[in-house]
Amino acid sequence: MSHVDSDRPIRYGPYPELTWPAVLVGWLLGAMIAVSIGYASLILGFSIEGSELAAILGWGILRGILRRTSIIENNINQTIASAVNGASAGMMFSIPALFILATPEKDPEGQFAMLIEFNKALMVLACITGGILGLAFIIPLRKQMIDFDRLAYPGGIAVAAILKSPGAGTRKALLLLGGGVCSGVFYILAFTLTGSDHPQWALGDQLRLAPYLNITLFLSLMTVGVGFLSGKGGFWFGAGGFICYWLLAPLLSRYGVGMDGLIGDPNALRTTLFRPTGIGMLIGAAIGGIVAAFPLIRSAVKSMHEARHQSTDDPTRPKSDEMPIWLLYVAVAVGVVVLIVICLNSVNDPKMTLWRAALMAVLGTVWVWIAGVIVSECLGRTNWSPLSGMTLIAVTILLVIAQTGMQPTSAILSSVIVGAAICVAIAQAGDMMLDLKSGYLVGAMPRRQQLSQFIGAWLGPIIVIGLIFVLHKQYTLGSESLPAPQGTALASMIEGIVKQDVPAYRYVAGGGLGAALSFSGLGGIGVLIGLGFYMPFGIVLTYTIGNLLRIASDRFAGKRFSEQVGVPIAAGLIVGEALVGVGTAFYHTPLIQKALSYFNGLF
Repeated sequence: MSHVDSDRPIRYGPYPELTWPAVLVGWLLGAMIAVSIGYASLILGFSIEGSELAAILGWGILRGILRRTSIIENNINQTIASAVNGASAGMMFSIPALFILATPEKDPEGQFAMLIEFNKALMVLACITGGILGLAFIIPLRKQMIDFDRLAYPGGIAVAAILKSPGAGTRKALLLLGGGVCSGVFYILAFTLTGSDHPQWALGDQLRLAPYLNITLFLSLMTVGVGFLSGKGGFWFGAGGFICYWLLAPLLSRYGVGMDGLIGDPNALRTTLFRPTGIGMLIGAAIGGIVAAFPLIRSAVKSMHEARHQSTDDPTRPKSDEMPIWLLYVAVAVGVVVLIVICLNSVNDPKMTLWRAALMAVLGTVWVWIAGVIVSECLGRTNWSPLSGMTLIAVTILLVIAQTGMQPTSAILSSVIVGAAICVAIAQAGDMMLDLKSGYLVGAMPRRQQLSQFIGAWLGPIIVIGLIFVLHKQYTLGSESLPAPQGTALASMIEGIVKQDVPAYRYVAGGGLGAALSFSGLGGIGVLIGLGFYMPFGIVLTYTIGNLLRIASDRFAGKRFSEQVGVPIAAGLIVGEALVGVGTAFYHTPLIQKALSYFNGLF
């Protein structure tokens, strides 16, 4: 290596790619992003990709601090970081259902109290196994879906654009840091002034508006940031809430019979009417989304068939371009065996026989293959992932199998453990294809990127399981502070199957509406409107402010300004509040309190 000056080294030979700095930075950023996005998903009910955030922060560290300038090295960093984050959506959409089922509100008799006493190590192993299965199934489709079918993967294109502009990436990292500081300080001030973990501003009361309009703002810059990142695409989430409180509530107030007790109490209106309807819409949209995706399923099956017969020889690349297919087959076989062992040891129930465990493991593995391909195809064509719907269906199938002859708690626990593994597998499969698209556009070697995804996939479940327990201890999953909408929807479905006691007409009405919306051609609209029905309206209003800011920014300042300035700041708003919220929860853990007491005793 020689130097033109002291600041800019000239490197000879291949560009650095899979290096220890990239791996270590990827693990560090992945842990931070998984905590931030996992926390946000428990509040908002949906997850966002962490790849763009990792690429921006990667340039800030690799280029700004370590003086490294390789684009493909930062691509490895964002691949590992997003692989770590892959567990956040997968586990946050499934595991909270166990905690919600065990709450006194859901289970006053204590029938499900033992659900949260599950084996944590076994749950982590299941989720790591699921991640490996998802990657092993989807990697062989890379060449067909990306090289030959040329699926767009808009998220991958956006990440590639960041990777190709290292100078802008460093500036974006500073903007992100500034947004994080502002968001964290705002969260502390809001908590201090209101004394609440869920600070709100009752604007409607101050304006003396009708209570059923429910104009209360959730004081959260993180929620504004998520709304900004979603832009016009997130409009339907807000629309669901506005339909409830600004259309249906006034109509019920004027024409509803026997609704007087509900109209004056927006919370009762939500819990009695809008939330069950929203849950039904989530389930209906999930099922309808699968049916609507049948053309994509046919395309995916065709891709698998063509990929199997496609020559992997490419004169422009070495033969080691892809991971060996035999190694992926071994990973699938080992994964199935591990899932069988996990099922056998998940519950202390003599009815959990070897054949039942094998059936659950095999069906779970088959669903990972089917759902992973569907999600990857959907992301490639529409940038929308039916992850929550795939999880709901998987757990339903597993629960039907498990509950025959088994105790309800045993059936639920074993089904959710395997369901969590499936959910993580699907999330990893979709993330892998997005990252491979980014790598394809910047000239990365697929084999190294695939290996990087495996390097990151094991860490996420360890971080997220600890995060779930800490947050539940401090805030309680399913509460106003952490609504966990996807976990609540899953818990409601499980409760309905086991107890055979659901508000059927509301679920059916919502399910029919959600299924109909899923055929609209707008990806995910049924799920988004269903979440709008389900969520507290204060969160919906604050989220909509972020949508409006993005629309205004695109129109008056230009889309380039939104991408170069607005997006990094919005990402910082998410990270700052999330880290303060999670940090507060960790501060109150017994371990930290004992440590503080010890140090206080020294002085």
